[in-house]
Order: sequence, then C-alpha cells, then structure tokens
Amino acid sequence: MSTFVSGITTVIWEYLLIYLLLGAGVYFTIRSRFVQLRYFFHAWKLMLGSRKTSKNEISSFQALCTSLAAHVGTGNLAGVAIAIFLGGPGAVFWMWVVALLGMASSFVENTLAQLYKTNNQDGTFRGGPAYYIEKALGLRWLGILFSVLLLVTFGFVFNAVHANSVSQAVSGHMELDPFIIGLAIAAITSLIIFRGIHSIVRFAELVVPIMALAYLAIAIGVVVVRLDEMPAVISLVIDSAFGLHSATGGVIGYSVAQAMMQGIKRGLFSNEAGMGSGPNAAATATPKPNHPATQGIVSMISVFIDTIVICTATAAIVLLSGQLEAGTTLNGIQLTQAALGGIVGGWGQWFISIAVVFFGFTSVIANYYYGESNLLFIRNSPRLLMAYRGTVVFLVFLGSIASLEVVWMVADLAMGLMALINLVIIVLLSGPVMQVLRDYDQQSRSGLTPEFNRIRFPFLDRTIDKDVWVSQDNDPEIPMDDINSGDLQESKSC
Repeated sequence: MSTFVSGITTVIWEYLLIYLLLGAGVYFTIRSRFVQLRYFFHAWKLMLGSRKTSKNEISSFQALCTSLAAHVGTGNLAGVAIAIFLGGPGAVFWMWVVALLGMASSFVENTLAQLYKTNNQDGTFRGGPAYYIEKALGLRWLGILFSVLLLVTFGFVFNAVHANSVSQAVSGHMELDPFIIGLAIAAITSLIIFRGIHSIVRFAELVVPIMALAYLAIAIGVVVVRLDEMPAVISLVIDSAFGLHSATGGVIGYSVAQAMMQGIKRGLFSNEAGMGSGPNAAATATPKPNHPATQGIVSMISVFIDTIVICTATAAIVLLSGQLEAGTTLNGIQLTQAALGGIVGGWGQWFISIAVVFFGFTSVIANYYYGESNLLFIRNSPRLLMAYRGTVVFLVFLGSIASLEVVWMVADLAMGLMALINLVIIVLLSGPVMQVLRDYDQQSRSGLTPEFNRIRFPFLDRTIDKDVWVSQDNDPEIPMDDINSGDLQESKSC
C-alpha cells in the first residue's frame, strides 16, 4: 500500500505540481506586476491598522491571526528539519522561493474568497475555494470534491501529522510510551471539539503569537551568538540549492532535485499558499478599506511570516548546531530539539517540546474547523458532524502512534491533490482578480480610499451573492474596462 501511495505522490509532485506551483506563482507575480513587492509595506500598514468595527465583524487582523494559528505549527519546527535532513541545506533556498512566489498565489486565492464569500446574516461571513468554485464556475460537484479533499487533508491527515509531531516531541524528550501520549492527545482533542472550543480558541489566539515571538527571540539570540558562522551557513544553503558543492554531474542533478523537491513540499505544507486552506479564514473578514483586494494584500503577510521568518529561524538553528555534520540519524521534530539543545543547553529541548504541544493543539483546532466548514458546504447534517468529530479523534490517536514516514507520505499525497485542484481553479479565475487589483491600484493612485463597487464588474456582479459587496451609490469616476469576454470564457471553460 505504501508503495502505491508513494508512486502516486511522486507523479503528482515530480511531474505535475512542482511545475504548476512555481508556474502559477510566476504567472501571478508577473500579471499582478509583483503585487507581493509593490504592496509589501502597505500590507503591514493595512494589517496593523485594522480594527474590529462592530460586535460581530471579524477584522483583517483577526482573520490573519486565525490563518496563522493553522499555519504556524509543527510544519515550521518539524517540516523544516525534515526538508534539510532529506534534501540538504539547499532545501531552505527553495522554501524561500516557493514563499516569495506563493505570496502572489495567496493574494489571488484570498481575494477570490472575499469576492465569493457567503453572508451568515449575523455580521459574519464564510467562504473558501468550494464557494468560489460553485459560484464563479457553476460547478457544485467540483466544489464538493474539493471540500471532501480539504476535509480529509486538514480534518484528518494534517491533524494526524500534528499529533505525530507532538507525540514525537514528548516521547523523545520524556521517554514516554507513544501509545499513552496518543490516548492523552485524543482525549484532550475530544474534549475540545465535542464540548465547544470558543474559550480555547481565544486562549490559542493569545498563546500562538507569544510562543512564535519567543521562538523567534531564541533563534535571533542563536544567530547573534554565532554571527561569525552565518556567512558560511548562507553560502552552504546557496551552494547546496544549485549543487555547487557536488563533484559530478549525476550527483549535482540528484542533489538539486532533492533540495528543490523537499523545499517546495515542506514550504507548501508550512505556508499553504495556493493550497486553498487560507481562503477559509480570509473569507470571514470585513476588510477596511471596504475592498476585496484589501484582504488579499493582508493575507500575503501570513506566507511571509510563516516561511521567510519562522521557517528560516528553524533552519538557522539546525544548520548552526552542527547536528548534520555529526552524522545524526534524528529527523523531524527530534532533530530540531537536538539542534537547539546542543546550542543553548537542555532547556532548549524543553522549550521545543512545549512549543510543539501548543502549536500542535491550536493547529488541530483550526484544521478541525476548516474541515467542519467544508462539511457544512456539502451537507448540514448533525449525524455527519458527529461522525466527523469521532473520526478526527481516532485519527489524532492513530497519528500519534504511526511512524513519521507513513504520516508524512499520506500528508504529501492529500496536500498534492488539494493544491492541484485549487491552483488550476485560481489560474482560471485570475482574470477577475486582476481587474479587481487594477481597480484598487487606480483608486489608490488617485488619492482615494479604495471602495469596491460591484456594478462596475459585470461578470462579478452576476456571480457573487446579492447580499455581499452591496453596490454604493457614489461610484468613483475612474475609467475601468469591463471584464473581457476572454476572461469570462476562460472562467466558464473549466
């Protein structure tokens, strides 16, 4: 069975997704005129300036924090170590590449989520890829297929991955039986999802930023202490990424391929740009200024913080520790623990264990709700919801005791299928998004506060919900071409 899964995963990643992921990122970057660079500082200004304007509304900042709660976790601590262990230091470079390009992909998918969100009639919204697939393309069956993949990927597989990392961290440091740890994790998870988690979510929103900042502070301290070694580490990453340290052509080709493959896989797992998960959080926001591009711009920060900042911090700890040169057989979270412990002492391993536990549980919570939201898109059934919760608890236990290789193999397959569908869809629907971005650009250049008016976009006006993005009476007098027939035909041809 593992051979079959591995074969399908290899085909998806090596022959399809790796080219689509990079190609889509390049395409969106060029077509948006490097939106991730043009609006980088503006995105921070929007994010820091966003405020909750009413009791029920969710601000851009809150939506971003929700997304980060799911992204920042074991992928940053365990996934980076796995990428370096399997692909060499060069994998870090390719994680940077996929993050920079992924910021443009994130802008497109999160803007689409804002455009095609559904009004809950209580001041809040919901949405995501399943919603823009159904509304923009009229393909509910494809929306259901994507919902099933997301539900399986996040509700089941990724929760097993996070539980596995928590189990590895605790068992490796405290020498406890993974079976006992698995039972404890499953019990706590069941209490969270069966008895309500509103207070737990508020606690997680406080804990995750604190743990992330503490982790960054430690990483910065490590870099400062060993600042003289950083030029050699950076050189090692670049040389390894392009095989410059290898002696023969065959070795060069293999090492570069491994570095690229592992970097892109782990980079996508970490920041999830283009995968279709982030839009589920982005759709909930009521952005200020009142324009769908606002949340798309703000959402790019999530990719940057997740991969360029936090994953780089983990890479610096692992590469500065000398663990790889020592010929260690440790992998995943245990490698990160050993690396930090070797630099700062035994308390470093305790810190990683605590961080993984907090990050793991908050990720499980966020992933569970991603799955629940998509389950409701398919069918609103109390019985299905109870069955889903029970399956989540069981797979959290199973992930805790399964081998690292098996869990990550299934995660790679599920993530690849989901990303494959979403990337194709957002490429097809990128025409309307670029029109919306140009509208935002033009209003900003004219000194206006961007305000979205749906009647100036015939295709969008016909396909987005009537009670979302209600047209304003005062339309800014800025010339704007209608969405051309090519974009419409492209959207309908899926």
